[in-house]
Amino acid sequence: MNALGIGKLRRVALREVWKHEAYDFTQWLQENVDVLNDALSFNLVNVDREQAAGAFSIDLVAEDENGGKVIIENQLEKSNHDHLGKLITYLTAMNARAAIWIVSEPRPEHVAAMSWLNDNSSADFYLLKVEAVQIGDSAPAALMTVIVGPSDDKSNVARTNREFAARHDIRHSWWVRLLERPDNKLHAHIAPGTVSWTGTSSGVRGLQLNYVVGQDLSRVELYLDRGKGLDAENKAIFDQLMANRETIEAAFGGPLVWERLDGQRSCRIKADVSGGYRSPEEEWDGIQAKLVNAMNRLETALRPHLKTLRCVTGEGVST
Repeated sequence: MNALGIGKLRRVALREVWKHEAYDFTQWLQENVDVLNDALSFNLVNVDREQAAGAFSIDLVAEDENGGKVIIENQLEKSNHDHLGKLITYLTAMNARAAIWIVSEPRPEHVAAMSWLNDNSSADFYLLKVEAVQIGDSAPAALMTVIVGPSDDKSNVARTNREFAARHDIRHSWWVRLLERPDNKLHAHIAPGTVSWTGTSSGVRGLQLNYVVGQDLSRVELYLDRGKGLDAENKAIFDQLMANRETIEAAFGGPLVWERLDGQRSCRIKADVSGGYRSPEEEWDGIQAKLVNAMNRLETALRPHLKTLRCVTGEGVST
């Protein structure tokens, strides 16, 4: 103690205070849950020890002020994968609203994992660091610090992430159906993905024949992008094709949308088709039939003109 009578705070090894995790620390926490409540933004009540979850035993199960179940997993050591797995298993088995993981040293990978769980699930996940502190010869005290907790806008973040995941799943189903169609010859070798487009080379480097799907509108397109620094070359190729617009559209069997996209590196020639991955699944076959038909007609209309393209240098366009 210094001249002002102010003691110095020092940390005490956890095992000096609680020799056994289950018999000492867990029991102490059950009897002193107010220490945990002081660190949280809500209060826990009705704390019970060692409730069964299948073949496992949960350290503590409590209730929040609204009666929602909260499971607590204690670990007086560095966080590890085993306890993270238990935490998720216990939360699922108990259909709990929240999970609290108390550790002596949170590893960065587990901090990241708990943050991810908060953003991608409906449950709340808390990661707390426990320390034992002492002033002079005083009795040791527990210090709880929240390392990870749900954000105020967690529900919005989780909902957005679930919507993204659902969007990816439905787009994957869309591409599986389209790419497996027997009339889809040009893109038959493409593996279905989850993004909004899929494409194959037109036979000329940097010129892609793409399918693009949106929620309610889809399209086929020739997408021109020869690469970084080749903006002028992209525009020159587009202009050569544009000079043959009437012939190309006659071969296609209808008008096309010609997008030079001045100010951007790329260019596009496209045809839109009504309907997309948010259309009822019973309508997918009809929409995709129109898309594949449009793609086949677009490739046929462009093929002779792609073979005679010239670069801005006057040389032939490389394939």
